[in-house]
Amino acid sequence: MTLSEYKMFINGLWVDAQNGARFDSLNPANGEPWASFPHAQEADVNAAVDAAQKAFENPAWRNLHATARGKLLRKLGDLIATKQTQLAQLETNDNGKLIRETKGQIGYMPEFFYYYAGQADKLEGQTLPLDKTDMFAYTTHEPLGVVAAIIPWNSPMYLTAVKLAPALAAGNTVVLKPSEHASATILELMHLVQKAGFPDGVVNVVTGLGVDTGSALTKHPLVRRIAFTGGGEGAKSVIKNSAENLAQVSLELGGKSPNIIFEDADIGSAVNGVIAGIFAASGQSCVAGSRLLVQDTVYDEFLTALKTRAASIIIGDPLDPTSEMGPMATQTQLTLVERMVATAIAQGAELIHGGKRAAVAGDGWYFEPTILAVNDNQCSIMQEEVFGPVASIMRFKDEAEALALANDTEFGLAAGIWTRDNARVHRMSKAVQAGIIWVNTYRAVSPMGAIGGYKASGYGRESGIDGVKDYTQLKTVWINTSSEPMADPFVMR
Repeated sequence: MTLSEYKMFINGLWVDAQNGARFDSLNPANGEPWASFPHAQEADVNAAVDAAQKAFENPAWRNLHATARGKLLRKLGDLIATKQTQLAQLETNDNGKLIRETKGQIGYMPEFFYYYAGQADKLEGQTLPLDKTDMFAYTTHEPLGVVAAIIPWNSPMYLTAVKLAPALAAGNTVVLKPSEHASATILELMHLVQKAGFPDGVVNVVTGLGVDTGSALTKHPLVRRIAFTGGGEGAKSVIKNSAENLAQVSLELGGKSPNIIFEDADIGSAVNGVIAGIFAASGQSCVAGSRLLVQDTVYDEFLTALKTRAASIIIGDPLDPTSEMGPMATQTQLTLVERMVATAIAQGAELIHGGKRAAVAGDGWYFEPTILAVNDNQCSIMQEEVFGPVASIMRFKDEAEALALANDTEFGLAAGIWTRDNARVHRMSKAVQAGIIWVNTYRAVSPMGAIGGYKASGYGRESGIDGVKDYTQLKTVWINTSSEPMADPFVMR
């Protein structure tokens, strides 16, 4: 089979790794190699960061006024909109996500670039009401410099947008490092970056493995900020590496998000929300609602409805628009999900539905939508992120127990609450320890809504009105307005 051979994008040029090393990407739908990418080493990373630093210092970018930066971002958003179908097909080949999902995500991506295009010239400083009559002081927001953005494989285009758009709006330059399992769409995006008119070196992409490419990037002395989305172990490496350059770090990590269904919930709506929360994207989402907490009085009714709906999910080729669930993105992930389900059953969980590889034509990495009934919140399947289509369901008696169960986890990224009681909505939304709360819905996103977690789900926020400010540093300027010379500091008055 002839593979699509990609090159990296450094300083406006398409280049191979300096030592010629490459790696293959496998199509999750059939397990076959379909594309080849350069495996960047330290020398390649150095070239990318150096290009980004020179672009940051170049008047072509450094002196470009904020409104002009906004226009470039808007043009990039327009270009992405014209390539929605092609980019969606490419991402589906790369990570196995359903074409209906990749088209939806990429179709919405321009909104992030439009939003931050409008934010670019809204980074207003302040004049300070000083207690010194002969002084005038003001603040400004200035770009940090080179930003390293680490992108995972589950939603590469979307997670690039939430990092790249605000970083550029603030005037930084960027080196993107996509996952080795999903690099193609990020490289294709660079053709649009070029076409939009960004100066060479403002955006760069290096491809390779985290252990060498990612490590070399996150510890590089010229990197001033690291924006990382991924797992906990990768995050620990990033934090250690940032000690080398004292770069600012934001981490959007995993989750074990509770989806809480109260007895007064609309059961049909809650079932749809649960399906969206855990079986969409084959469960490969940081915000997956993998812990289902259901009130005793409606538990049996809810479980029956959920099992019926799960059994009807159409598993198949992710490029087929009729498929409702596609494969796992990697064979390693498929094996991990199998092992975690087996462990949970050995610990006493009851298998309600699924639990094994799905029978789909070809050699793809498909796993059935799976439901496990659990009686102990300390069961591993209730505490550890699966990153697969596995929902664990547990009963609760009242609101107090629901809250205790919801917060009894090291994670705190997202939560769903299903109830018609508005007072309960506000009580629970305040008390649940999570950065994102969805009420009577799940997985809704917007460039205006901040993303980020509590506890082991990371720190820092992406998106939202302050998203650009997180890519800046605050400067305070003091001006002596007195006509008198400055007094001798060693003469006491």
